[in-house]
Amino acid sequence: MDNSSESPATTLNSNNGGEPIMEEHKPKQVVIMGPTGSGKSRLAIDLATHFPIEIINADSMQVYQGLDVLTNKVPLYEQNGVPHHLLGTVSSDVEFTAKKFRDSAIPIISDILSRNRLPVIVGGTNYYIQAVVSSFLLDESVEDMSETYSRDHPGIEQTNHMPDILGDSCNYNYDLLKELDPVAANRIHPNNHRKINLYLSLYARSGVLPSKLYQGKAAENWGRVDNSSYRCCFICIDAALPVLDQYVEHRVDCMIDAGLLDEVYDIYNRNANYTLGLRQAIGVREFENFLQAYFSDRMDDEMSDSSDETLLKLSTRIDDKLFKENIRGILISSCDNPQKVMLEEAIDKVKANTRRLVRRQKRRVNQLQTLFGWNISYVDATEYISKKSDECWAVQVVGPAVKMIRSFLNKDDSNGRTLDGESKTSTDTVQRDLWTQYVCKACGDRILRGAHEWEQHKQGRGHRKRMLSLRKSQSSSPA
Repeated sequence: MDNSSESPATTLNSNNGGEPIMEEHKPKQVVIMGPTGSGKSRLAIDLATHFPIEIINADSMQVYQGLDVLTNKVPLYEQNGVPHHLLGTVSSDVEFTAKKFRDSAIPIISDILSRNRLPVIVGGTNYYIQAVVSSFLLDESVEDMSETYSRDHPGIEQTNHMPDILGDSCNYNYDLLKELDPVAANRIHPNNHRKINLYLSLYARSGVLPSKLYQGKAAENWGRVDNSSYRCCFICIDAALPVLDQYVEHRVDCMIDAGLLDEVYDIYNRNANYTLGLRQAIGVREFENFLQAYFSDRMDDEMSDSSDETLLKLSTRIDDKLFKENIRGILISSCDNPQKVMLEEAIDKVKANTRRLVRRQKRRVNQLQTLFGWNISYVDATEYISKKSDECWAVQVVGPAVKMIRSFLNKDDSNGRTLDGESKTSTDTVQRDLWTQYVCKACGDRILRGAHEWEQHKQGRGHRKRMLSLRKSQSSSPA
């Protein structure tokens, strides 16, 4: 590994004389973002030939143990000896929130910096990244929200009793939140059960209305990076949507060939909670209907052959390998039986949901830049993905990224561009309308948050098609 071009001791967290770094010189780290399938992991690993880096995984599904094929974890032999942190380390049944990610990542970052190496955060889970680089992520935990409120409102005592209105029930709902705090309810989607429970739990524990947290300094700084503990070089690796769509569909087919169906079979549990942990991953829930029907058929067959439940369970464990082979056989069979149709529909759903994920990730990166002033540099992987050319990869992706990082590391803090990519006035103007709730009747009462998200939705192809269809039907109807 050639690291002679950069001196970690002088570029990361100390000056040439070895004296402690001045307070205004924040430690530096690199963040590689972008939609799934764009090549984030490969870029990070390739950067290790130019800089003394260690990688911190910021993919909310790759942090979990298991489903290595489905979550597209970089296998050990492709990591090229580059240290990877928070990759496959968390139990699959644990909910690894943004707060837990931040609390795990920050000590790792400090350790990497202490060894004069460069932390590189890599992943498409942008709220994980935001949790690390922003000091004011308000929605990450009840405890953090309470602490934020206490700092901004000193002298107000916190209560610990449950208000009578909540009673002992944990079945909190959006209507209850609207009754208690309509301002806070307007800021979250009615289907975001995690935040609904979070806000109601805060009120139950402290008597503090969640909307109070979005006042004053906390609201002004929420999501911004100019108050971060780090100086960040944000690099987004991106590609044209048609190219990414085609690539992620092909990647799903490759995952099927590599054993995705075996992994889904192993994790399947009829009574499991598919809203927590690793089972939230795209590619798990989509196969639930098929697996339910598959196991139901097998159970019926085996129950007719055996009345002994103990023997049945033993037989099921022994026959796991055979069952997996049967599933693969169903997929490649020439006849279009109901099971094959269900299996192909499940695979098509995985592809469709992956394409939707690409669009969500692209929108989120755009929001971080537009709404929160993140100074994000872009590299284009379109030609590499479409041509699979290593030369294109080296020239159009790795080369520009290396130049960006080298400039970032060598730049004097006092002379460099601010982390805030836009003027404060324009960003603050947009952010004041960050939480207004819009309802699109044409799109089935779809709920959008903030003017930016609403404008993006109105420009979308699906919305425009529905509006055109609606206008045509109105014009054709009798007066």
